[in-house]
Amino acid sequence: MNLIFNSWSSATSLVFSLDPEVMSIVALSLRVSCLATLCAACLAVPLGFVIALHTFPGKRLVIIINNTLLALPTVVIGLFVYAFLSRRGLFGALDLLYSPMAMGIGQVILIIPVITALTIAAISRIDQRYHKTALTLGANSLQAARVVFKEARFGIVSAIITAFGRVISEVGISMMLGGNIKGFTRTMTTAMALEYDKGSFDLAVALGIVLMCISLGMNVLLHFFQGRQ
Repeated sequence: MNLIFNSWSSATSLVFSLDPEVMSIVALSLRVSCLATLCAACLAVPLGFVIALHTFPGKRLVIIINNTLLALPTVVIGLFVYAFLSRRGLFGALDLLYSPMAMGIGQVILIIPVITALTIAAISRIDQRYHKTALTLGANSLQAARVVFKEARFGIVSAIITAFGRVISEVGISMMLGGNIKGFTRTMTTAMALEYDKGSFDLAVALGIVLMCISLGMNVLLHFFQGRQ
């Protein structure tokens, strides 16, 4: 009990005093995860629209593959991206391995299936007559998609928030592609894992508190948008 109490006391002190190391780690985690979520959304939302609104050969197979990728372990993604970014890999000359960019690439791959699947689900709940009526009235495909987007916007925002919650808390990709380099690629989750291995719990608990606060904020937003939907 003394260990828990002392660690919690020291951790709260680190958080409320805005310890520079804690703030640096939190800032990097937020920057990488926010950019990864934005990039993934720009790719996955249009993909979800295409799959949901159009009929084409192999559509069911595409949906099955995408849903299967939802369970893809982060370690597998880490190995896959590592193989491409290592010195002997296809993109080794770009020297991206063990950088925030490498972590971002892995995180984008991780959440594209998440946003795609949830976007499809959000659009599928919308009455298809909105899309058909817009086309009948002379709207082109882009304009008709905008009509559907307006109706499904809260569900799509919920999908993006869910994806952000997925990447902010992942550890495998960040560890394998970032290398947990202090001051450069150390995120909240990788720092917590390192401090645990060292037997030093103050910083780990402090980062855990911040991570839980971020998760709480994301869940509040998620429930808000789901309620609006």
